Amino acid sequence: MARRNVLGSAASDITEDVSLPAPLRILVICYEWPPVGGGGGRVAADIARGLGRRGHEVLAVTSALKGLSANETVDGISVHRWYAGRHRADRCTVPEMGAYVLTHLFPSLLESLRFCPHVVHVHFAVPSGVPAWFATRFTRTPYVLTVHLGDVPGGVPEQTDHLYKIVKPFTVPIWRSAAAVTAVAPHVAMLAERAYGIKPRVILNGSDVTISSREESRGMGEPLRLIWCGRIQQQKNLGNAIAALSSIAGLPWTLDVLGDGPLRAAAEECCRSAKLTGQIFFRGWLTPDKVASEFGKADVLFLPSVTEGLSLVTVEALRAGLAFVASRIPGIADVVIDGQNGILCEPRSLAGFAAAIATLIENRAMLRLMQAASLQRASLFGTARMVDAYEEVLASVVRNSVSG
Repeated sequence: MARRNVLGSAASDITEDVSLPAPLRILVICYEWPPVGGGGGRVAADIARGLGRRGHEVLAVTSALKGLSANETVDGISVHRWYAGRHRADRCTVPEMGAYVLTHLFPSLLESLRFCPHVVHVHFAVPSGVPAWFATRFTRTPYVLTVHLGDVPGGVPEQTDHLYKIVKPFTVPIWRSAAAVTAVAPHVAMLAERAYGIKPRVILNGSDVTISSREESRGMGEPLRLIWCGRIQQQKNLGNAIAALSSIAGLPWTLDVLGDGPLRAAAEECCRSAKLTGQIFFRGWLTPDKVASEFGKADVLFLPSVTEGLSLVTVEALRAGLAFVASRIPGIADVVIDGQNGILCEPRSLAGFAAAIATLIENRAMLRLMQAASLQRASLFGTARMVDAYEEVLASVVRNSVSG
């Protein structure tokens, strides 16, 4: 039987029957898409752009937000936004996730019928998995499920465990019906296997490894510029971080907080109470380009989270050549090597975080070595490697669908 390569040099080990279509039509279903949402949506968009550049046709279906076009083409990717009851770009509440599920059942089916994809790529089992599962029950299109952290039981226990006690039985069909399941980090895969008996393939998040321009590290006596980036919520542990910094208020440092979230007001009050308003600055939610610019001016990414997937923020900090003061937890430990490109501390250890920052303030030579080590590690988390892996998985699913 005649055979040919359908994906080109990016996946040269994959050969299929001539009946397998090339390029592929890929429908992406993700409840968040830039500029809406956080790292998971940005990962989904990066994968879609990478696949588009390789000749595949990609359509993304996502949540609408006031001020954004309902239909547009962004970096070669068609993006269709449907009403989902969402009010803010930086957060999605549990009721809003419920609204997304209800409002996106038929749009996801309609887009699938119009686009006739060969495969569906769905990000987040909850909530995106529900409309994806619903649509594919009618179209019989195979789907690949990519899970991040919060959509896996046990991923963010302080925020979602009480919800999974109720909804987990309803999520089982989403996992079991997937033609393939991937996870963004090893511990996310472990949690998924524990909860559903399914062992996902691990594909680490990646980012463009083109090195950003950055200012030279400040010398002794100049403030060490710390930067924090993300949703201000319980998982991120920002309140404890501020408490840790209050113990070294007399040392030369500043902290820029990039992001927003339900606990922002509490964090700002904590800052005022600790008399740190002259050293901690809340910058609000910034676009990815502005975040990258701010990273280029910083010295250290301060990440005291209690749980993380494979944080896209950490990967982008590598690209910017930042040292790390961060929690010793899975996800972060996939990116940061303690003592090499950063200092890892126990998430609840205020004294540990304070001591780590004081060390980098006092030892700028160590800081510069850690920054250089981050730049060296950046190549391990490139977008091309990530897109290679997803292209292989998607093509394999289509091959099995055609041959079956």
